[in-house]
Amino acid sequence: MKKYVVREESSLKDFTDNVCAQASFCFRALLKNKEIKVNGKKTGENILLRAGDEVCYYLTKAQEEKTAYTVLYEDESILVADKESGVHSEAVFSSLCERGETYFIHRLDRNTSGLIAFAKTKEAEQALKCAFSERRTEKVYHAIVAGNMPRPRDVLRAYLQKDADKALVRISASPRGEEIITEYETLENRGETSLIKVILHTGKTHQIRAHLAYIGNPVLGDEKYGNRALNRKYGATRQRLLAKELSFSMQGKFSYLNGITFLSPKNL
Repeated sequence: MKKYVVREESSLKDFTDNVCAQASFCFRALLKNKEIKVNGKKTGENILLRAGDEVCYYLTKAQEEKTAYTVLYEDESILVADKESGVHSEAVFSSLCERGETYFIHRLDRNTSGLIAFAKTKEAEQALKCAFSERRTEKVYHAIVAGNMPRPRDVLRAYLQKDADKALVRISASPRGEEIITEYETLENRGETSLIKVILHTGKTHQIRAHLAYIGNPVLGDEKYGNRALNRKYGATRQRLLAKELSFSMQGKFSYLNGITFLSPKNL
């Protein structure tokens, strides 16, 4: 059994996604079997939660042991986790907070797997956030995309606008919104799909997924920006996007991280 206290108003599903990855994996089944209690009462509905409510999840041993992330690297200041697809970054953060003091630095989309960094001290939080804001980090992704890329390697430039009402972004060549820069290199042509490496030079919401879709090579499994017919053909229900590498250019006491490239063991 896992027990949590609600801090702010939220639906039960959103709360589950953000605090308990194991329960989010099987949320529908838990509701159907009424294996969730809110303030001591079983519920089979996605009810509204309020601050102070107590939520308990009654998971089987197999459900509780399902992996949401692994710790790839940890010292007294930072931690690098390797997140599984289907897990909210916030749920990883919630789990790490149970182990000790943890600070949220950046996030990955729920269905993007791979590396995500957290700070373990306030000083490290400030240093890492500064490194991200000043683009002194390098994030390398691997993706499986539809078709073959226009060139073996290229640096793409466009503009991104958010559509908050539809929870998506729009890409255009016209200077509207924020400029985005996405570099890619083809690693392997696989017939109807390709495996590519992507380097983000700007880190905007849904940048990789939307930018690749804009040029006609959407990420396989992407239901928001992708090719749904191809997704169905390959049985891809989650985007094939992996945060493969992460490195920092730090200053002062955290410069010991320079020259280290953290590498996810996952492959697409």
